[in-house]
Amino acid sequence: MSLLQVEKMTHYFGGLRAVHNYDIHIEPGQIRGLIGPNGAGKTTIFNLITGIHQPTEGVVSLEGKNLVGLQPYQIASAGLGRTFQNLLLWRHMSVLDHVIMAQYSRMTYGLVGAFFGTAKRKRQETEAEEKAYRLLELVGISGLANQNVLNLPYGDQRRVEMARALAMEPKILFLDEPTAGMNPEELLQMMEIIRQVHKEFGLAILLIEHRLKLVMELCEEIQTLVFGEVIAEGTPEEIQNNPKVIDAYLGKEAID
Repeated sequence: MSLLQVEKMTHYFGGLRAVHNYDIHIEPGQIRGLIGPNGAGKTTIFNLITGIHQPTEGVVSLEGKNLVGLQPYQIASAGLGRTFQNLLLWRHMSVLDHVIMAQYSRMTYGLVGAFFGTAKRKRQETEAEEKAYRLLELVGISGLANQNVLNLPYGDQRRVEMARALAMEPKILFLDEPTAGMNPEELLQMMEIIRQVHKEFGLAILLIEHRLKLVMELCEEIQTLVFGEVIAEGTPEEIQNNPKVIDAYLGKEAID
């Protein structure tokens, strides 16, 4: 059984069909990409799988467990972590606190521990802080741990979001345009971070990205989505030479 199974997932917004018969199977440790023009439905697919929207039809399961109908926090707890195309960071909170906060759902000290500051609470909060520092070091911003997240450059805010997603110990990580707004140097740095995350944790990753250099270099298999339907699927080489993909991106120079 695949780690993640999505079969014939379809969704309508009112009378508009946004996604049609979408299928994907992701194996443990696999890196897959999802590309397509603006408005193709890529982020909608992420939102359907992670519970922000509910599919009109279809099957979504993680390790055989049905995800359809679950709330986003339940799906995250089941092992599906994600970042967002538009950053969703908490205002007036430090970088470190972002990563610690993401671990609270796994703490077990309960109300008694919260009110009375038990040894169990102190131990778990110390462990959470140590883990947060390790993750911030992994993404290259441990030196910014005490900074307010809103004071960080955009590229570093993306790294905070990555560390926060990893803090929830996902089995599969969805990255929604992780290099959006980055300059070429930041793009290369993020590519290396993704490689390091994959190596360190052995995570399966599903990646949405307009920077096709990143997708082609990182992904084992790639899907191309147009108007909510997959028009091509294959290895990076197969995708780069697929006439439908070339046409969707208005010329081969767009994917070279």
